[in-house]
Amino acid sequence: MGMVGHMKTTVNISDGLLREARRTAHDEGTTLKSLIEEGLRAVLERRSQADRYVLPDATVDGEGLRPEARGASWEELRALAYGERL
Repeated sequence: MGMVGHMKTTVNISDGLLREARRTAHDEGTTLKSLIEEGLRAVLERRSQADRYVLPDATVDGEGLRPEARGASWEELRALAYGERL
């Protein structure tokens, strides 16, 4: 951010949401600004976590490829998978 730590901006918020946010900030003894910043941080963190999807480990126990599948063509692998004979 360099030397600028804060930026002033205008945001349009519905009246009801603004009233609720002000009430919550008052009840929690904080400022509206702090409440809004906390909410933005929470949403941005949640969304960045969603972007970091990690494919679950779907490995199974076993000893690897069956000998008859080594070097097999796609058609041969399909036949093995469906119990067909070539």
